Amino acid sequence: MLDYDREAGRYDATRGGDARARAAAEAIETLISRAAVAATRLPGRITLGDAIRLPLMSTSADVVTMVWLLHLLDRAASASALAEAGRVLRPGGLLITTVGKDEAVYGQADDAAAIVGPVRARFERDQTDSLDRVRDIGRRHGLALAAQTTFTGFGQGLSPRRWRKLLRRDGIGWMAGAGRERLDALCVALRALPDQDRSRPDPVYRLVALRKGG
Repeated sequence: MLDYDREAGRYDATRGGDARARAAAEAIETLISRAAVAATRLPGRITLGDAIRLPLMSTSADVVTMVWLLHLLDRAASASALAEAGRVLRPGGLLITTVGKDEAVYGQADDAAAIVGPVRARFERDQTDSLDRVRDIGRRHGLALAAQTTFTGFGQGLSPRRWRKLLRRDGIGWMAGAGRERLDALCVALRALPDQDRSRPDPVYRLVALRKGG
């Protein structure tokens, strides 16, 4: 798993910063009505908790959001996080989560992603945030797909040079399975592309809302 303590100093520069955050927030707002009561009752309050053991009473929440979370968890933890969302939501409440995060990056229709994507697809062992999996697990906990939208990951389009830098990291997800020899071959192919420092299109992420049944 990515070490976010090490990434913190350059996180905004490499992941779209405020522009991406605004796009995500605006996408979330299209799926829910503004939680005006909660905003007035709990101004500025933050509680540190665990996604698989939420510090909330059952049927006490109107909305649970999980943005870029499930893809970081293994099968057991991601299933537990979805179950916890189902537990704490009131009837009619919404779970809003990103799905297929990596597909947005590796499935881009550009020359660099076309080189990397097929190899990643071959060695990606499990996508814990796939739409089908989220929908199936959600159904077991009373959550049904209600709506979906997309938003752009501003500033996250990768140039061939940035792709090569990413591939030089060891042990990140599917790359560990692909092995250094294959990753080096991808770097050679990427190095042959034109416009080495031109960022390719920004990824477009999918956001879904699952509603708790009554």
